[in-house]
Amino acid sequence: MIEGLVSTVIPVYNRAAMLREAVDSVLAQTWRPIEIVIVDDGSTDDTPAVEDELVQRFHGIVRVLRQENAGPGVARQLGLESAQGEFVQFLDSDDLLLPEKFETQIAGLRADADADIAYGKSYASREGVRRPDPAQRTGERFRTLFPALLQEPIWPTMTPLYRRTVLDRIGPWPRKRQLEDWEFDAQAAALDVQLHYDDCYVAETRDHGEARLCHLWRDDVNAMRERVSAYVALLAHAERAGVPQDSAEMQGFARSLFWMARCAGVRGLNREAKQLFDLARQTSSPVRSDLKLFRIAVSILGWRLASLMAEKMTGRGA
Repeated sequence: MIEGLVSTVIPVYNRAAMLREAVDSVLAQTWRPIEIVIVDDGSTDDTPAVEDELVQRFHGIVRVLRQENAGPGVARQLGLESAQGEFVQFLDSDDLLLPEKFETQIAGLRADADADIAYGKSYASREGVRRPDPAQRTGERFRTLFPALLQEPIWPTMTPLYRRTVLDRIGPWPRKRQLEDWEFDAQAAALDVQLHYDDCYVAETRDHGEARLCHLWRDDVNAMRERVSAYVALLAHAERAGVPQDSAEMQGFARSLFWMARCAGVRGLNREAKQLFDLARQTSSPVRSDLKLFRIAVSILGWRLASLMAEKMTGRGA
């Protein structure tokens, strides 16, 4: 590990033009020293040629690793294992860092010895237009990830900066293509990792209209199974961390488990639907009447029809 070095890990799959922009945003950092580890996740377009060009232009700063297509979690882990920095930044190939991100967040971590992850506000943009409010919950100050993480992810992947030492404690990235970032944050939350917050914008997540992995679950049953697995893991991490069952966040997550159970049921994933439904019932305090009624409907209609009926009645599409 090299003191002061920031290692940026960028997984990429078939995004040549956006990769250039992501790399440029790292090179524009006011902090030095830096290194950039690009992990090509089996690209089939001209992305490898762009990577080779970047290595030649920025020799000694940019390195490239290649793997067969396995998803962003596996790619980030491969890059992390190669990283040499005291601090680590994860950056998806379609997102951007703002120029003073590293300088600001390293200063914050060095002044806050108990914190191992620094974060700040992130812009959310669509087709180049920034929204007025910060992305996700990056406008809010938290000292720990739980219990707030149960409601939704706190940040887009590129928002935090990590001490390398805490990443070794958190453990490897989940080998998933769906919700792997939320589950990874839950691994950190279970350790009660302390956060440092800088009340300024540090990054930008971009909605560019291209296909995104996070949408696959709507049509792909394997992607849906991965989402189920992530929800199950998130609950386990929250319980390990001692999040009270009667807390508003845990009860909200119980409702999310019930929704995901219906989503799985609509898609014919009966085993997964039952698993999520059982967890929702175990987590709810007390067990709600809608869960009791749904259980009766399943016994009569089966998982798919009961789920379709429930979604129609609630108006929340699966």
